[in-house]
Amino acid sequence: MSTEGYDSSKDGFDSAKEAAKETFENVKDTAEEAAKDFNNEYQKFANSKDNKRVLAGIMGIVFGGLGVHKFILGYTNEGIILAAIFVLSFPLMCIIIGAFTIYIPIIIGFIEGIIYLTKSEEEFYETYQANKKAWF
Repeated sequence: MSTEGYDSSKDGFDSAKEAAKETFENVKDTAEEAAKDFNNEYQKFANSKDNKRVLAGIMGIVFGGLGVHKFILGYTNEGIILAAIFVLSFPLMCIIIGAFTIYIPIIIGFIEGIIYLTKSEEEFYETYQANKKAWF
């Protein structure tokens, strides 16, 4: 029985094994590089002007009853809800209900403004801009 066929198949297996190791190392290096690039780009974006944390926080505290902070973040429906409650509360003051309902959007805006300003840039971006959490 000849070992010649066995040796050639073993050599082929060894070369395939080495090629697989090289390919794995190349893929691993490429994946690590891509992850680093993604992280760098994410950090740039999270710290850029597109992160509206301070503006939305201040507007929430000052003009929260009108829902301005919601419009800044792109939450149009929520902004309209807050503005509508605020505006509809004025005529309802004639029957005393409006005296109570006018404070609801003001309190919501104030609380959300404080929450926005106390979050870190990354946490704010993840919560309100990437994941689109509309309330609190």
